[in-house]
Amino acid sequence: MKFSALDLAEPLERAINDCGYKKLTPVQEKTLSKARRGQDLLVHAQTGTGKTAAFALPILQQMLDVPKETLSASPRALILTPTRELCEQLANAFSRYAQFTHLKVTALFGGVKLGGQTSKLKMGTDILIATPGRLLEHMALNSVTLANAEFVVLDEADRMLDMGFITDVNNIIKHTAEKRQTLMYSATSSPAVNEFCHKILNNHQEIRVSEINTTAETVNHVMYPVEESRKIDLFKKLLDEQNWFQVLVFTSTKEQADRLLGALKQHKIDAAVCHSDKSQGSRRRALADFKSAKLQVLIATEVAARGLDIQGLDYVVNYNLPYLPEDYVHRIGRTGRAGNKGNAISFVSREEERTINRIETLIGTSIQRVVKKGFEVSDRQSLLKSISSNRRPSKTNKASSTRITGNKIRKKKKS
Repeated sequence: MKFSALDLAEPLERAINDCGYKKLTPVQEKTLSKARRGQDLLVHAQTGTGKTAAFALPILQQMLDVPKETLSASPRALILTPTRELCEQLANAFSRYAQFTHLKVTALFGGVKLGGQTSKLKMGTDILIATPGRLLEHMALNSVTLANAEFVVLDEADRMLDMGFITDVNNIIKHTAEKRQTLMYSATSSPAVNEFCHKILNNHQEIRVSEINTTAETVNHVMYPVEESRKIDLFKKLLDEQNWFQVLVFTSTKEQADRLLGALKQHKIDAAVCHSDKSQGSRRRALADFKSAKLQVLIATEVAARGLDIQGLDYVVNYNLPYLPEDYVHRIGRTGRAGNKGNAISFVSREEERTINRIETLIGTSIQRVVKKGFEVSDRQSLLKSISSNRRPSKTNKASSTRITGNKIRKKKKS
């Protein structure tokens, strides 16, 4: 189906053409018309499927159908999202779609001063995109009211729950308009997501764009068994041998990210890190440099797993596997987007082999094992068998071994 068949307002059609959109993606086909009619929805869709346009365009269309005055610090639409990066990304997308309308877009996120954001709110806003924590700060200062928020979107709802935002989100939604349309988008499904949606959605419809907790078919999955202490060496070797250029690397901790950055810089590889210890400005520059191909490697922790939108990214490397298998889906959602081919490469230490098994169960497919010469490592089962055989008592010891019965110790007789 083509966008031209949607009969959208002329300013939105112009914006869609300016963005180069032609055909609807599956998530857009299944949800656009329903959202446009004002229905509450719970949508399960992976990242990179075009879901931002799937909720942005219907909301913008409804706001144009019933035009209202732009008010100071009182938005008509509220979009909540878990991270700063994703907040900026959504604000940019809404601004592109609304560029030929009178509608104003404002973003609120941490890492920058409150004053500048407060000034933008006072100047008037129609669409507010915010992270829960920063929005609550502004609400406490009375610099924004949500009483007129008739459209509410929870993007990456599962991630917000994982990050402990459920109480904050509940408090925020209580301040929105009683008669509102609420849309929830989640990459994964869980009892917590289902319970939460029943609390805040009204007569909603649930839409599954693809199998729950699956990865894009365009992504090739590979894992390298390697000792934890040799992951840096393996990464540098693969960069050299396979000529990887733009690579997004995920680590489990900030310390691991900084350690890898130091090793890459010693090897004269252009790289940067993106984690919570870095200022918002620093993270923004790192992402911009990576997108513009000034950097070969961008190293990120889980905080960036959902907020990065990088066109044509070929490689995502899991330097460490995530604690939750679902986060594997979020991480590698940065590649293989919009029908393009992508590669998900994981470095798996002996201690992480159980995790890779859980990931394979979750995504419903086996991950190809590649043993790199010079980096061989015995698998976990072999190690356990070796330990077990070393602990077995000898035949001599078996014959004279003891067993405890009640308070007495008796010798086992040799049969």
